[in-house]
Amino acid sequence: MEFLLVASSLLWIALLLVPWRPWSTRERLEPEDEGTERNLSNITVLVPARNEASVIERTLSALGNQGPGLQVILVDDQSTDETASLALSELVTGLKVIKGKPLPSGWTGKLWALEQGWRNTNTELVLLLDADIELEPRMIGTLKQKMIDEQLDLVSIMAHLRMETFWEKLLAPAFVYFFKLIYPFSIGNSPNSNLGVAAGGCILVRSDALRRTGAFRSIRNAIIDDCSLAGSIKKSGGRTWTGLSHSVQSHRPYARLSSFSEMVERTAFTQLRYSIWLLLATTFVMLLAFWFPWAGLLSSSLTGRGLAVVGVFAMLISYLPTLRYYRRSILWAPMLPFIGGLYLLMTWSSAVRYWRGQRSEWKGRVYAR
Repeated sequence: MEFLLVASSLLWIALLLVPWRPWSTRERLEPEDEGTERNLSNITVLVPARNEASVIERTLSALGNQGPGLQVILVDDQSTDETASLALSELVTGLKVIKGKPLPSGWTGKLWALEQGWRNTNTELVLLLDADIELEPRMIGTLKQKMIDEQLDLVSIMAHLRMETFWEKLLAPAFVYFFKLIYPFSIGNSPNSNLGVAAGGCILVRSDALRRTGAFRSIRNAIIDDCSLAGSIKKSGGRTWTGLSHSVQSHRPYARLSSFSEMVERTAFTQLRYSIWLLLATTFVMLLAFWFPWAGLLSSSLTGRGLAVVGVFAMLISYLPTLRYYRRSILWAPMLPFIGGLYLLMTWSSAVRYWRGQRSEWKGRVYAR
């Protein structure tokens, strides 16, 4: 028992001390000062949209406040609702709506929609924007300036998820926390690392970098398409940067635990490369890290209780920057073992789906193994 408590405590201490600091929120980007207006005529926004009638108007309305010259291509990906008509009703300057063609074999839906939009693009830069993402004014100009200043090929932002219901408040900050543990922004942003890190909701990329890597066709079957795109660009010699922002807001609701679970299950087992051994290892590490320190507080040994206190304290400290960034109470921090347990169950559910022959499911489309 004490050996496991030592291992658990050392794990959390190591996490706090590693130089890439995956728990940190230091990688941030907010819009430029009011009054700064940049010409956006060399940018095309690609919006893949499948049955997004509930959110598309808000997304397009925000694009109308970004700056002059912006071009927008919305690809209506075989929607059965009013996505296309609602998009056209916004009367956004420079908007073009494309009726998407049926999904060919070997493609995921989002990447096929982006490929169709890309074929109608002739600008220097392309912004890949999910249909539920609302950008604060001047955010696109800020992304563009970041790319110019640091000579980057791809800049992406992890969207601020909706946090209105209990389940959203409980799970959304932790989603970002766990994502950064798996894909540390600092390592992904380093030109010396081959790790591809990106957040698919909002990605600004150079068109020549897309052409150099074969664009979306080269990753056409990817489930974790954002990191796959960043990885292909880095392998071709490009530079990428990913960060957080309060000004890139997702308004997609995850009001129930089941809806949040569906979102996580879509990619969870893919992140483990569909490996039972990585799943078992992840299960062991999650139990060791999140549950052993709390259980150790009940140890009859003074040494065991001391080790447990160190582990619990380090665990809570690692989560506080994320809670502060999203303006959540620190009282959510002791819930981390429960949250981690929920995410572990979602990962197992993702694995069970895969073993049943279903690699992923999203927007009514099932991708087989």
